[in-house]
Parts: sequence; structure tokens; C-alpha cells
Amino acid sequence: MTAMGRGPRYKVPRRRRREGKTNYYKRYRMILSGHPRFVVRKTLKYIIVQIVKAAPEGDKVIAAAHSRELVKKYGWKAGTGNTPAAYLTGMLAALRALKAGVKYAVPDIGLHEPRRGARVFAAIKAANDVGLKVPMGDGVAPSKERIRGEHIALWAKTLRETSPELYERLFSKYISSGFDPVMLPQHFESVYKQIMEEYRGVVAEGGGE
Repeated sequence: MTAMGRGPRYKVPRRRRREGKTNYYKRYRMILSGHPRFVVRKTLKYIIVQIVKAAPEGDKVIAAAHSRELVKKYGWKAGTGNTPAAYLTGMLAALRALKAGVKYAVPDIGLHEPRRGARVFAAIKAANDVGLKVPMGDGVAPSKERIRGEHIALWAKTLRETSPELYERLFSKYISSGFDPVMLPQHFESVYKQIMEEYRGVVAEGGGE
């Protein structure tokens, strides 16, 4: 057990820092930049992306997207917390930010560990792809294959052929909804095109791909 800090100069960390929710030093530096923050957060089931501007009265959300929207609005049939969902959610939030006039934002991944290929970087890559500049290190974004969900499709195909029981257990939600996980890359492309078509004018103005 770690010894508790003590002494006349010891300060109890702020509640959100103790709870592992906020790094106040990083937050302070981002606010000093004067730019909006591209905030990416993930839960066990969902991805949430917000473009936030600091203000004296508190943070102001300029644009946002939640991976639940992919299901409700765009017919997404796969998981809402995986890499493809993170990319699409980041793209949707970025397009809304561009529509609101935001062209640049600093990345804010909170206390998430900055691992190469992480879902938070899939969301940030999506922003850059559609024209919202969010700085990101070289080589940290997931590959195009992972963004399209090809790794999930391959895993599903392999399990279906070698271990049907495990396949049915791990992909039960896909199966119950009538969706074949092997078709995830094609489904990703379909939803991607649907979102891009909806924001076609925004993408053309923002200079995205």
C-alpha cells in the first residue's frame, strides 16, 4: 500500500485528479493555447467526442458526437466502442465543428494512455482527414485496415470456421441483430459515405479528403 502524503506543504489533489479523471497541468497548458480542445473520451461501450472552448464561466461545447448516434441516425450495426466507431464518431464531431467555423483544435485525450493505434487516435485521424487540423504524432493512428474493421472481420471469419461456439458467444450481439461481422469493412464504408454525403458542403469548404 502506498504511503499517504503528509507534512505542512502537502496538498490533497483535486477530486477529479484523485479519481483519475483530469490532469489539471495538461488542461492548464491546453487552455493557455487559446485554441478549442478536441476532447476524446471512451467508456466500455461508447466513444464520445467534443470540441470544447474554455470560457470564464466554464467550458463551452461547440460541437459533439456520440457513437450511439451512429446506430440511431446512420444505421450502424456493429459495436459502438470499437476502432471503426471511434473513427466515425470523431469524423462526425469534426464535421460539425467545421460547420461551426472551427478550423483547428488541440488534442485532449484526458488520462487515456497514448498507445499507438489507440481508439482515441482513430477519432483524431478522422478529424484531420475531413479538414479539421488536430496535431497528432507520426505513426500513432490506427492503420486504414483497422479503421475499416478488417481485423474484426478476419477474427470473426476465423472463429466461425474453427470455433463456432466461441464465435456465437463473442459475436452474439452482431448475430442477434442479423448482421454478419465479416461484412464490417463494407458496412463501415457505407456509413462513412452516408455521413460524408450529409456534410458534403462542409468537407469541400474545409478541404478534407
